[in-house]
Amino acid sequence: MKALVTGAAGFIGSHLVEELLRQGWYVKGVDNLSGGRIENLQGNLSNSKLKFIHMDLRYLSKVVEICEGVDVVFHLAADPDVRTSTLNPSSHLSNNVTPTFNVLEAMRLNDVNRFVFASSSTVYGDAEIIPTSEDYSSMRPISVYGATKLACEALICGYVNSFDMRALIVRPANIVGSRSTHGVLIDFINKLRANPSVLKILGDGKQKKSYLHISDCIRAMLMAYSHYEASSSKMEIYNIGNEDSTEVLEIARIVMDEMGLDADIRPTGGVEGGRGWKGDVKTMLLSIDALKKIGWHPKYNSAKAIRVATRQLLT
Repeated sequence: MKALVTGAAGFIGSHLVEELLRQGWYVKGVDNLSGGRIENLQGNLSNSKLKFIHMDLRYLSKVVEICEGVDVVFHLAADPDVRTSTLNPSSHLSNNVTPTFNVLEAMRLNDVNRFVFASSSTVYGDAEIIPTSEDYSSMRPISVYGATKLACEALICGYVNSFDMRALIVRPANIVGSRSTHGVLIDFINKLRANPSVLKILGDGKQKKSYLHISDCIRAMLMAYSHYEASSSKMEIYNIGNEDSTEVLEIARIVMDEMGLDADIRPTGGVEGGRGWKGDVKTMLLSIDALKKIGWHPKYNSAKAIRVATRQLLT
């Protein structure tokens, strides 16, 4: 199999490339390196089955060229920082929605009909049903980031039903582990390195969400892909998350424990009832029953995933 992986030098993308190569795939890895790092692929750049292409997906003609000759596209390229979508929404439009349209159109022009899209749990917004399943109908994102991911899902649905294409959409929870560049763990580690005595937490610290280790995430993605590949359905959607959730205050304690510190934890209070920022979903837990039905289970619970990830980020 020949795969095109966009966002190949990013956090999740580089781990996916690594696993696909391990399984014997041929991979075209594409990244503009605005958020991804070529170092994430360093151990695989000499692999003859990997072709890395440094380019911007916002230019359709270039995307058409790289889609030629592939069997499936794993589309992970995006501006992934939920918080910055409030500060610079145009970046999320140009880096999330436009590239998704370009990839779908390039696939259509090249007769490539398998598409895997990394969406996000943020498409659900403040879900009224917890755990939240894939068929939850009241999709109301509360961040521009979540809105762009939902817009991409709509585009995919349109292409699948208009052309001879099939799609797999995965909606990950908070993924943690080596090579991550943003998020609560990175924030806490950087703050504690700058000031080991005090840790300021955005929000009231009671934000409670599901966290999953990157190794569990990649297993889930590829197991979902195998099931989708063997099926005849036009489109399948899977949540990728954990069976439990963890409060931000508990994350702070785990990070401090791994760093050997006992800092004074100071929540800022946040906005709108304790959110860390506008657009921050305060409570999130995805139903993973669909994935469990096809044989996937997480190896680590949320707290263990956070602990393992913290150790990896500190080394």
